[in-house]
Amino acid sequence: MISSIIWWLIIGAVAGWAAGQFMRGGGFGLVGNIIVGIVGAVIGGFLFNLLGMSSTNIIGSLVTAIVGAVVLLYVAGLLNRS
Repeated sequence: MISSIIWWLIIGAVAGWAAGQFMRGGGFGLVGNIIVGIVGAVIGGFLFNLLGMSSTNIIGSLVTAIVGAVVLLYVAGLLNRS
């Protein structure tokens, strides 16, 4: 139980950082990266499920979280402009 929470936090932090690097050239701080990464993992899981894809290992989970976080930041950027 505790180890799975730690993995969520690690994947969230890495995914949030990677998405921040890709979308705006910087991260959001540790807590911000974790939040963006975890929300991104939920969004990515939903999108990949719609496409009939799923991840079964740590790399797949990380890729899913990064894709979801990039989508999250893209949509947030669109909403921020208007």
